[in-house]
Amino acid sequence: MQLSWGHDEYLYQVTKSYLPESALYMIRYHSFYPGHKERAYDHLMNDLRPRDVRLGSQIQPYDLYRQVPAARPDVIALKPYYEDLIAEYFPKTLDW
Repeated sequence: MQLSWGHDEYLYQVTKSYLPESALYMIRYHSFYPGHKERAYDHLMNDLRPRDVRLGSQIQPYDLYRQVPAARPDVIALKPYYEDLIAEYFPKTLDW
C-alpha cells in the first residue's frame, strides 16, 4: 500500500532507523483514518497490514486535533525529561 507523502510519511522516513516497529506504524498511519477507523482498506492488505495500520489509532488521543485546551506546560521543567527520551532513541546526528 502507498500513502501520499505527507508529514506522517516524512517523520516515518526520518525515524525508521531508530524507533521500534510499533512506534513507526503509529507515526506512519496516525492520519490514515479510513484504514484504522473504518477498516476501509483491509481487503487490499496482506495479513499483517490491518493490525499495523490500526496501531495508528493508538496515538489519536494525543494528536493535535484531539487535544483539549489546557494550561501551558512548564517547558523548562519538562525539557530534561524529553531530552533524555530523545537521547534514548536517537543519536546526536540523524542519518537520513
